[in-house]
This record gives sequence, C-alpha cells and structure tokens, in this order.
Amino acid sequence: MTNKSATDLVKEAKLAVENLTPDEVSEELSKGNVVLIDIRESEELKQNGRIANAVHAPRGMLEFYADSSLPYHKPEFNKDNRIILQCASGGRSALAAATLKQMGYHNIAHLDGGLKAWKESGKPVID
Repeated sequence: MTNKSATDLVKEAKLAVENLTPDEVSEELSKGNVVLIDIRESEELKQNGRIANAVHAPRGMLEFYADSSLPYHKPEFNKDNRIILQCASGGRSALAAATLKQMGYHNIAHLDGGLKAWKESGKPVID
C-alpha cells in the first residue's frame, strides 16, 4: 500500500468530480434550482466572507448532514438537488464532492479554486 499525500488525494478527487469555474457557478446560481454549500469552518466565514445564499455545512459534519437516515441530516442535502460545494481554495470541496458521490449524490460539482478564485474573478461576497 502506498502512502498518499493530501495533494494526491485532491488530484484524484478532481479527476472524479465536476470542476466548475467561478463563471459557471455564477451562471448556475443565477438560474436557480441549485444548492451552494460552503464547507469552510465558521471562523473562515467570519474572516473572509461568503457567497450569497450559500448554506454552511462544515467539512467535518458533511457526511452526517448528507445521510438522510441520521438525526443530523439537513434538508439541503437532497440527492435530487443540484449541489455545488465550495471551500477556500478548492481542495476540501473536491474531496467532499467525491465523498458525496460515494454516498449516492450524482448531480454534484465543486467550485474549483474556491472562494479565492471567486473573489479573484470579481464576484461578490457578503459578510
């Protein structure tokens, strides 16, 4: 068994999931019928702002929020929904998207480059 780095795992996840640009995410959000889930920690939201209408679900709780058989389940995690995950720079969201695919979510993607890319492309954030 070979040891993999976090970077290796992120690269593998990005090959397995749909990677969206900030423009593509913005376009999907403008059309509606999509749930944007921000998986950063609460402290990151306070420090760096967030994308409007994003649902906060910290990475550490993702699987529990996504599992409809658990009391932690959140209704935003619906396997029929289009779900886009977002983090600070795209690593955690790629891993999280790959995890949700393993859990049976099929209409899943992530914001490649995360909030950093979103801001760099001139897209708005709120406090």
